[in-house]
Amino acid sequence: MKSMTGFGRGTAQGEGYGVAVDLKTVNNRFLDVHIRASAELSQLEATVRKRVGERLSRGRVDVNISVERTSEVSYEVNRPLIAGFIQAMREMQKEFGLSGEPDINVLARLPGAMQAARTGVSEEALKGVEQALAQALDELEAMREREGAALAAEMASRLDEIERHLPVIESLSGEQVDNYRARVNKRISELLARDGLEIVELDQGRLSQEVAYLADRSDITEETARLRSHVAQFRAALSETTDTGKRLDFLLQEFNREANTVLSKSTDLAIKDSALAIKAAVEKLREQVQNVE
Repeated sequence: MKSMTGFGRGTAQGEGYGVAVDLKTVNNRFLDVHIRASAELSQLEATVRKRVGERLSRGRVDVNISVERTSEVSYEVNRPLIAGFIQAMREMQKEFGLSGEPDINVLARLPGAMQAARTGVSEEALKGVEQALAQALDELEAMREREGAALAAEMASRLDEIERHLPVIESLSGEQVDNYRARVNKRISELLARDGLEIVELDQGRLSQEVAYLADRSDITEETARLRSHVAQFRAALSETTDTGKRLDFLLQEFNREANTVLSKSTDLAIKDSALAIKAAVEKLREQVQNVE
């Protein structure tokens, strides 16, 4: 199991260039790749997306690519800009009767007067970007695996907590029929006494039918069996390596459904407390699963 949170960095050097690729990932329902690179590297964008998609299945991925030239850099002179500036100075000199000549230091400091020549990125440098990207992906995946192992251990403890409450529910659910019978008897006696009627002997057959009907409606055997099954499936999914997050998210929905059914069917306070504790553990699991790839 892998986390969706991680960071990786890769570098490559060659004749006249140095490359650095940084990858940062956070949780997201789908794979969402954002690339920051100079226009000279636009031809690599499709390749970068493909390489990332081959290694990652979910998460927002921020890719930052920088290429630094380490060889001698040639500069281009912005001749129209300088010519226009000198012409403006000549007109100013003539109009106001000023003396002097244009200063080379002033001209050199003009914004945009000189800029590095655009010679493009060499084929060797482009291969260096792919090499650095592969290295960054290796480092990123290693970190995501470490984070995933920590998440798995924490979620396993939440499953232990759920399992501690299941025996309580199972043991008390068998007593609900007797409890229903006692409550029905008590309620009928209270109603007769309130209305001043004589206590009459109840039809035990009819009473048994009513109790059986209520017990059937409140039977939670199936729900507890499914909860145990979900725990086992969840544990198995923690050791999977692909699409783990989607499977865990589905199981959490089922956990919540069964816990809600137990709450709605049962009137026993101890069972309700255990079901609420299970729901609380499920919510904590949900927060953690949001970061699983």
